[in-house]
Amino acid sequence: MVKETGYYDMLGVKPTATQDELKKAYRKLALKYHPDKNPNEGEKFKLISQAYEVLSNEEKRKIYDQGGEQALKEGGSGGGGFTSPMDIFDMFFGGGMKRNREKRVKDVVHQMSVSLEELYNGAVRRLALQKHVICSKCEGQGGKKPPEKCPSCRGTGMQVRIQQLGPGMVSQVQSMCGECRGQGERINPKDRCKTCEGRKVVKDRKILEVHVDKGMEDGQKVVFSGEGDQEPGLDPGDIIIVLDEKEHPIFRRVNNDLTMQIHISLVEALCGFQKPIKTLDDRTIVISTIPGEVIKNGEIKSVIGEGMPQYKNPFEKGRLLLQFLVDFPSEIPVDRIRKLEKILPTRPEVIVPDDGEEVNLVELDRSQRGRRHHNQMYDDDDDHHGGRQHVQCQTS
Repeated sequence: MVKETGYYDMLGVKPTATQDELKKAYRKLALKYHPDKNPNEGEKFKLISQAYEVLSNEEKRKIYDQGGEQALKEGGSGGGGFTSPMDIFDMFFGGGMKRNREKRVKDVVHQMSVSLEELYNGAVRRLALQKHVICSKCEGQGGKKPPEKCPSCRGTGMQVRIQQLGPGMVSQVQSMCGECRGQGERINPKDRCKTCEGRKVVKDRKILEVHVDKGMEDGQKVVFSGEGDQEPGLDPGDIIIVLDEKEHPIFRRVNNDLTMQIHISLVEALCGFQKPIKTLDDRTIVISTIPGEVIKNGEIKSVIGEGMPQYKNPFEKGRLLLQFLVDFPSEIPVDRIRKLEKILPTRPEVIVPDDGEEVNLVELDRSQRGRRHHNQMYDDDDDHHGGRQHVQCQTS
């Protein structure tokens, strides 16, 4: 049991989540609430990053599970301070978002949903994106004359607004200057380039061909170097495409293996069967049992070479793991029981004592059992803590 679940709730996962589940949850939320995409969700992005920073570290996660946020603040394993949310995002996605931040434009990260079939067979996807490119009309100058100091913020790039809270109470609210967009300088309106309106860059539509190679994994990145946004005086950033594997109705991927469940009847489990299976590359393979082989409920068998292809070595494949679930009949006609007893192994002989009592088996009412257990638990708790007191009135 964990003391608090706030960080788990923030990422939308259970306290039993694996590291892979944590990574996938953080990736989706970080891309959704990144300030570049949602400028008003900066606080949400910060909380998501803090939650992932703690839960992705085994030592910090253990401290949090045992004592909650208070235990982290008290200094357990350096958990009191947090890394910058942007640094966590950059470290997670890589691709140069952190290096040379002053000399290059920030990378642009997009998530692309792909099917398990595409990861198995490979695919080429066309993706249309909007990006900023240097204005060709003014060659990134923004106008006919050099920029001047912004009169709205006096060159600071920030504006301070006084807000009245009540009688004699005011607060200062600092925000980015809307006139110069935080640059501290601007092009005089009469000298601005008519194409980019003094912004030095214009929007451009870019079509990318994303090659999904056989064997790629969920969360893997495809990087287009230098294809990101452009700004005058800076190197262009990269476009990073993050693959997001969609859930498949039949197969589930575990590294290079594929797993699936197959329901078989009791007669198939005892007497054998043949079953066709449609693969992800649209072939049909036929599995069958050896005569006399009995398949147990929950048993797992494997087919070598029918799993996922290895990345960059697609001719080598993992295993196809098959879990068999036996569907037992709800009842057997009485007249067939004797025939089954002759065919099946003999039952062990049971000696019933003379004073033995025969009882009937009935279906378990799980909801009733759960309520009874719940009530019993509270009764025990009251007894242990002195919560229940039996008072008897004195009579004369």
